[in-house]
Amino acid sequence: MSYRRYPLSSRPRTEGPFRRGFLKHIILHYLEERPRHGYEIIKALEERFHGLYVPSAGSVYPTLQMLGELGFVTSVEQEGKRVYTITEAGQRFIAEHKDQQKGILEHLGWVSPENIGDLGRTLGEFDKLAELLSRGIRRLDTGKLEQLRRVISRAHEDMEGILRTQAPK
Repeated sequence: MSYRRYPLSSRPRTEGPFRRGFLKHIILHYLEERPRHGYEIIKALEERFHGLYVPSAGSVYPTLQMLGELGFVTSVEQEGKRVYTITEAGQRFIAEHKDQQKGILEHLGWVSPENIGDLGRTLGEFDKLAELLSRGIRRLDTGKLEQLRRVISRAHEDMEGILRTQAPK
């Protein structure tokens, strides 16, 4: 499996901001706007996430191939690049899953330029914490593990409170 890193992270992520099955909807959304080649889709997603997430070619191109096998997209070679176009079947799929598509697009709207620096720094701190724990946790005795669990539990409760009080946008 190919992994892609968040630029501010030191450890690989496997899914990025997508849940299973989201990527096909997003690709169809971009192809509904106009025909594109795979690299254009990758760049569009990178722009959407202001550089915090860049999908790998290893996730985009197999998804395009699957969409082709389902009959949702076609492709032609143009100037040395494979350009993908949504088909009528792909448009029907979007129409039949409009609510799901809307929910996915809303889910992806969480990154805004005004908080990009803070978001990147926060994700970086999370990655540092995860790396620290993954390196040291196996050597701890039961008492130290219990201390860590309590610290993590308090932090979780505090963060949950912060997130709960965040005004919806």
